Amino acid sequence: MKKKCLSLLLAMTLSLGLLGGCGNSAQAEPDTQSAAEENRETGAETEAQEENEVSDNAEDLAKEDTEDVTVKVASLKGPTSMGLVKLWKDQEEGNAKGNYEFNMMTGADEIMPLMIKGDVDIALLPANAAAILYEKSKGAVAVIDINTLGVLYMVSGDESITSVEDLQGKTIYLTGKGTTPDYALQYLLAQHNMDLSQVTLEYKSEATEVAAVLKENPDGIGLLPQPFVTAACAQNEALAVVLDINEEWEKLNEGKGLVTGVTVVRKAFLEEHPEAVDLFMEEHEASAAFANSNVEEAAELVAARGIVEKAPVAAKAMPACNITYIDGEEMKEALSGYLNVLFGQNPEFVGGTLPEDDFYVIR
Repeated sequence: MKKKCLSLLLAMTLSLGLLGGCGNSAQAEPDTQSAAEENRETGAETEAQEENEVSDNAEDLAKEDTEDVTVKVASLKGPTSMGLVKLWKDQEEGNAKGNYEFNMMTGADEIMPLMIKGDVDIALLPANAAAILYEKSKGAVAVIDINTLGVLYMVSGDESITSVEDLQGKTIYLTGKGTTPDYALQYLLAQHNMDLSQVTLEYKSEATEVAAVLKENPDGIGLLPQPFVTAACAQNEALAVVLDINEEWEKLNEGKGLVTGVTVVRKAFLEEHPEAVDLFMEEHEASAAFANSNVEEAAELVAARGIVEKAPVAAKAMPACNITYIDGEEMKEALSGYLNVLFGQNPEFVGGTLPEDDFYVIR
């Protein structure tokens, strides 16, 4: 009897042990699943953390690049520099995002050799000069934006001039041979069945010299860009705009106007410091917008730079200066169309050949 009781007790003990074991196994399963899920979540968090760190490092490197490099910028005395005055001021006051060294010159022929030598990184030039520079540098430069549209006007006290044909037999004063005013005028004359033998072109080195001639002789005819048009008319009340060259151009080109100024960059600099170039484009766009929307304040900065002698004259001229910022495909379409017109008139106007697609930076 004792043996039977002992056997029964042993059997019950084993059964309870087995039941306990099954119970522990059932509890262990969710614990294992929970641990696996935790591991996966931890792994995902670690991966996301690593991705964020990589992104942050890339941003830090880009920031370091823009902070360490000084972008050397050259522009011409006139509307192209007027669109830069706010950024120029920000740079001097330490408020610009990038680091810039600005230099304003009077002629494209001063800037172009500096670009070829690498002494200037970004330059604001006449559109045709940019194409010529592309050819001379064997494709070492590219355009990043259009900064100025049509700014040319024929100024005179001679009220008999109301059309391009009325220029026949006249003497016209304009800035240097091979500049935008020269090419634009020659194109208009040719399109109205006139050649250079039917007019006399008197070239001056600067627009201020043309304005000085008109001040003394209001019956003379001068081809001037803004803001020098407004300055000349302010100096002599007998003077007025007799022809809007941009309008005359549009009449001949299905409403497409002149592209006066563009911004070019050395390709080597762009490849080495793409973030710095992107930042310049961003700040250039903002500076141009400021010039157009805050005319009075921008005019003070323009006068302070000596671009125009007096702020009130600058304020009056700026709305007619066509300061702009156009990049991307729109820039390429407008500029390539303009260069095609010049090339059709005379291939030498754009350096002998039209630029290839790598002339246009689409970002």
